[in-house]
Amino acid sequence: MSNAPFTLLGIDHVVIRAADARRLVDFYVSALGCTMQWERPELGLYHLTAGSALLDIVSIDGPLGVSGVAAPSGTGRNVDHVCFQVDAIEPEALGKHLRELGLEMDEPKTRFGAQGFGVSVYLQDPEGNGIELKVAAAAPANR
Repeated sequence: MSNAPFTLLGIDHVVIRAADARRLVDFYVSALGCTMQWERPELGLYHLTAGSALLDIVSIDGPLGVSGVAAPSGTGRNVDHVCFQVDAIEPEALGKHLRELGLEMDEPKTRFGAQGFGVSVYLQDPEGNGIELKVAAAAPANR
């Protein structure tokens, strides 16, 4: 049983890095039925609704893509991070919990997700995969 200082509610969003973001957006919309929620071309970022979650497509050539992991390739990874929705983030308790597991987190910031803006933190799992823990917003996102 976990002694995590929060309750995991579900996946909020997944971020996929793309060499051709527009092509990937078109695929997820036409092939899988996602819908465009918010297009932010100045960032190379496209928020698609995928059921109750978001699928974010990030262009590797845009401001967000340049700062991320290596560009996708036949052997590289394309997923930047998975975001889990949690009920609350108490930075001191969460930081202590993660340090006990040998993990670190970044500073809490307000970020956008499937449920709107909310406080979140980033960390990495033991294999180096990006994880975001995000508190649901008080009001759903309307874009």
